[in-house]
Amino acid sequence: MPTITLPDGSSRQYDDAISGAKIAEGIGAGLARAAVAVRVNGELWDLTRDIESDANIEIVVRDSDDGVELLRHDAAHVLAEAVKELWPETQVTIGPAIENGFYYDFAREEPFTDADLETIEARMKEIVERDETIVREVWNRDEAVDFFRDMGEEYKAEIIASIPPGERITLYRQGEFIDLCRGPHLPSTGKLGKAFKLTHVSGAYWRGDSNNEMLQRVYGTAWSNDKALRKYLHMLEEAEKRDHRKLGRIMDLFHFQEEAPGAVFWHPNGWNMFLSLAAYTRERNEQAGYQEVNTPEMVSRTLWERSGHWDSFGENMFTCETVDGRTFAIKPMNCPGHVQVFNQGIKSYRDLPLRLAEFGKCHRYEPSGALHGMMRVRAFTQDDAHIFCTPEQITDESIAVCQLILDIYRDFGFDDVRIKFADRPEVRVGEDAVWDQAEDALLQALEASGLEFTHNPGEGAFYGPKLEFVLRDAIGRDWQCGTLQVDLNMPGRLGATYIGEDGDKHVPVMLHRAMLGSLERFMAILIEHHAGNLPLWLAPQQVKVLTITSDADDYAEEIVAQLCAAGMRATADLRNEKISYKVREHSVAKVPVLLAVGQREVDDRTVAMRRLGSKKQHVLPLDEALASLQAEVESRGRSAD
Repeated sequence: MPTITLPDGSSRQYDDAISGAKIAEGIGAGLARAAVAVRVNGELWDLTRDIESDANIEIVVRDSDDGVELLRHDAAHVLAEAVKELWPETQVTIGPAIENGFYYDFAREEPFTDADLETIEARMKEIVERDETIVREVWNRDEAVDFFRDMGEEYKAEIIASIPPGERITLYRQGEFIDLCRGPHLPSTGKLGKAFKLTHVSGAYWRGDSNNEMLQRVYGTAWSNDKALRKYLHMLEEAEKRDHRKLGRIMDLFHFQEEAPGAVFWHPNGWNMFLSLAAYTRERNEQAGYQEVNTPEMVSRTLWERSGHWDSFGENMFTCETVDGRTFAIKPMNCPGHVQVFNQGIKSYRDLPLRLAEFGKCHRYEPSGALHGMMRVRAFTQDDAHIFCTPEQITDESIAVCQLILDIYRDFGFDDVRIKFADRPEVRVGEDAVWDQAEDALLQALEASGLEFTHNPGEGAFYGPKLEFVLRDAIGRDWQCGTLQVDLNMPGRLGATYIGEDGDKHVPVMLHRAMLGSLERFMAILIEHHAGNLPLWLAPQQVKVLTITSDADDYAEEIVAQLCAAGMRATADLRNEKISYKVREHSVAKVPVLLAVGQREVDDRTVAMRRLGSKKQHVLPLDEALASLQAEVESRGRSAD
């Protein structure tokens, strides 16, 4: 007679084992229709699986986060079933749910085409209409290996063979299709619905190893209803228009090439924007009491061993060996170098907090398949800083960092910012007691700040817990950018001490802080957020002066000279082209301000100003136009208060 306790604390007793589906039916018909799984004592189960003993349960509905993830997982299985029906010779491998969708990897000699995706998607919808019952089966491992090998599914057999001997595994059967999976799954394929779409195909190495065979990965997206699907597909269309790689070509900002994978070749326009971003960040650092330093890009392996990076991060570091047999690594992070600066000379508690900032050039190895324009690179610049402080100063310093980061994001047009608290990862340095202290300190600072946050378990840095600042852009995408970490491990490992008020040596607390994160990645986010229509102060080309007739050439060059003298980036277009052609060309290139001048403007000492995205122009006295543009650039997007 199991006693089932519901989330509201109420309990129900049943004479025999009972499934989550039956419990949902007993509560209400609406809940039964929406139910896709049941959480039993914190673990997700199939709705059809019997609960035989007392348990705390929660019915999982399709619109919940867990429900949507389950729908995506089932969509991957339906995808695999469709492919096997259409091309039986294809081998299936793995197919998980991922953020916003799902994928499945297939071994097939002939590449999938766009037409194939349409065919597969149509077959998936047929499978949904069949409403095939999905059945969980428990198998012996060795029997399952033989079963899949006999079917010619060598990849699936290899996966199962890697499971420890004697362990029982679960397979799920739907129609004629059967697959290895720990579950849970929907009761039937009909429960999936048709709010899914296959999006594209890419290559993927078997088990992520470039030494293995190349497979074909079919991606899709799935949602709980058609409205959510349409919204997501619209977002994808908008993202395609805003792609920073495409806009980077149009605006002549940067390029990449195979000789330096994951490293940016900056063009003058792009470098202008980079320098503007760095200058703004440098100014905010100075106002907040940071001192800028610069540390070597290549450091001996011994330092990385002492800091803990070699063991925890070594596989992502670029290394070289010199003729005298020493091993060096290009820095993936700036923190060990900043500790070396702190260690020069004796520090007192009166010197703390000491705030050191650096625009540090870092390198991290990323697999070539993961590289994505400036969003995912191997060489990048961090707006990094480290605050050395006493334990008593953690709260005030953490609050100040949070306020500074949020204020900066508002300047860039990001008002929707989420904060996540990430605690200890599995691979880490330091004792649990030290981690307890660091996590408690960061949580206390969060609570004192009054900021809302969510928990991101196990995602802290290897040396300390962290806060992650997640921006939501103009089309609803989330980007994790800034971070704040409390580190009670690395300073001691690298010999950092200060003389306390008691006259004894103490190890300082080290707060790691990045506001933008990678400048390259933040630039890409800004470009996509603004669809290339950047704020005037950030725009690589701020003003173009366009002549209507050649009689205005001298006046145009005079205007450019005054703009440049005021610190703005301006050039003239004196070509013998129609003014409409010039306006269109420079609008496509995302120049925010166009000043048109002809004989009338020469005579009146005026300009016809047109803003990017507007079809209207305003005729202003030259001095007034220059003053307003200069004031806008100098404000750098900040409000007057």
